[in-house]
Amino acid sequence: MRRVLITSLVPAILVLCSCAGGRTSFLPPPTTTDPPPPTRTPSLNLNISAAWELATRSMVGRSALAIGGSIIQSGNMLSGAVHVDGSSCFEQPTAIRLDGTLTDGNISLTSAAVSGQIISLAATINKKAGYPYQLTGTYNIDGGCASGDRGNVTGYSVDGINGVWYGNLTSMGGADIHWGTDQLGQVGASSEGSFGLTGNFNFDGACFDSGRLNPGTFPTPSFILGTSVALNIPTDNGSLAFVGTADTDGLIRGTYTVTGGSCESTGTGYLSPWEY
Repeated sequence: MRRVLITSLVPAILVLCSCAGGRTSFLPPPTTTDPPPPTRTPSLNLNISAAWELATRSMVGRSALAIGGSIIQSGNMLSGAVHVDGSSCFEQPTAIRLDGTLTDGNISLTSAAVSGQIISLAATINKKAGYPYQLTGTYNIDGGCASGDRGNVTGYSVDGINGVWYGNLTSMGGADIHWGTDQLGQVGASSEGSFGLTGNFNFDGACFDSGRLNPGTFPTPSFILGTSVALNIPTDNGSLAFVGTADTDGLIRGTYTVTGGSCESTGTGYLSPWEY
């Protein structure tokens, strides 16, 4: 199934690294004059603009970090914003600005200082047909509370979740509601690193028939941040809030609450890009 988008909630994104190995060159035969300057290998045909979910493994005994947010590419320049979860040195709600470059499949990113802490990462981007971008590399943190933390980082892009999504909601009492949309849309990244979501949802088996997403920016739904998905759907009989994670198997799984109508309930649910 298609993986989407989307992290455990709301957490946050960044730090990684490890660069690619050397490249064999083929030199012309020697001449009596200086050779022309080497021709630069064209940059790989990559466009890594997307939501990203990253995970770190410290080499100095620090806590693993979950990093979620956006990386936006313009030419070979990169920018973005992420949130870091799992560390007492970073506050998860705080967006951390990133800037860097992408050259021949290698990325370099540096964060703005947060309480004196600067995150740097170097990584290699790989892409396999039919799969999201993969990132492998190293990270280090200089300054402030987390200074000296360093290690390995891995991550993957969260494909845009535009299109058709359907699934079921199951209440605590065991009742099922079929829900979904034919036109889920994802809008551009915000300064918080989240992507707003739009779309009209319909419901079968509930005391409400339809509703329209309120597009938002983290922390206000509806958005995707890394792999974390938050939906707010006002309906014709109450409002439905869904908080979930875009898993690597392609499903979005989470929990829901219906409030403000005649059939308030809570339970679990999922959305699939293949179920109708």
